Amino acid sequence: MSSRSEITALVKKLTPLSSTGYYVALHIRFAAPIMKFQTYNPEWLDHYSARAYALRDPMIAWGFSTSGAVRWSALPVPDPFDILGEAARFGMKYGVAVSCGPINSRTIAGLTRDDREYTDSEIDEISNLIRQLHDVTEPPESLTKAQIEALQCIAEGDRHAAAAAKLGITESAFKARLISARERLMARTTAEALQRAKEYRLL
Repeated sequence: MSSRSEITALVKKLTPLSSTGYYVALHIRFAAPIMKFQTYNPEWLDHYSARAYALRDPMIAWGFSTSGAVRWSALPVPDPFDILGEAARFGMKYGVAVSCGPINSRTIAGLTRDDREYTDSEIDEISNLIRQLHDVTEPPESLTKAQIEALQCIAEGDRHAAAAAKLGITESAFKARLISARERLMARTTAEALQRAKEYRLL
């Protein structure tokens, strides 16, 4: 994985390309992304969640069936629940879907605007940004022995002082190992790092 600052910089580039918001789900595994970013209208998100539209969304269905980019108006997937029509009523009249990565670690994104269709050059730019985000958030294939030991101590319920004593290191050295594990796993907290390490089968 890359640094959080690099990821943030790439995500910021999506904002001027999506006047009515975007949703990016990175590396979807076991039905959940390892990281996501969204600026859709909160009212739309509530409406969408309350109706469990994720299970019926033509953009999601398309994203798991192929890779590439397509305007919402050209999605070759049925929309019997008129989800895209409802999105338009929330201001998201025009959209583009992007999908990349292997099926077991797929990234799917949707960007929207309210004034016109996306141009081919805009779609190319968006596709490039999403592929870059997918690449820089690739989960690590391994952790160091020190990182694994530190996370295992936390998993076993040890407090920092006890874990440091168990490993024969200072408490500050133990905390440094946890920080490096969090950075490697792009996690904000140790609990999140531990969860991701388990999900990636690194522990």
